Amino acid sequence: MSMELNKIFGAVLLAGLIAMLTGFASEVLVHPKKLEKSAYVVAAPAGAAVADKGAAAAAGPAAIGPLMASADAAAGQTAAKACAACHSFDKGGANKVGPNLFGVLGGPKGHVAGFGYSDALVKTGGTWSYDELNKFLYDPKAYAPGTKMTFAGLKKDAERANVIAYLRSLSDSPAPLP
Repeated sequence: MSMELNKIFGAVLLAGLIAMLTGFASEVLVHPKKLEKSAYVVAAPAGAAVADKGAAAAAGPAAIGPLMASADAAAGQTAAKACAACHSFDKGGANKVGPNLFGVLGGPKGHVAGFGYSDALVKTGGTWSYDELNKFLYDPKAYAPGTKMTFAGLKKDAERANVIAYLRSLSDSPAPLP
């Protein structure tokens, strides 16, 4: 019986050695070279600029004032359904993972007493103006690095304006338009 176990162990050891030697041999035999230029060139339309992802991110959101002129609160309510997983919108509604958002526009950051806001958001200070909400909803992590909010943000200008118009409607005295 012990001779059979030695044979099995020897076979496994031999297979491992063969695999290792094959790897070394392939490195010796194959020398990949980087291409000097792309093998396939994608033609862009004449006059089209190639967008730099980093530059687009650095540009940030569009100014909210002009967007609010055509914003639709009903469309914002529909778009805000994604927010309902973490936030409530009713006056006096309970907090969820995130705070209740009734009266957020025009209110102080950290407007719900007793809610555990992240230090990153509290440090930004001030009130939730149109501009501040616009920047925050565009990219919460860039606005307040270290925020607990895991939402990636609303990149579409019209959608963001609609949500802000909806948040504006959630108030006993809505903030004046910018």
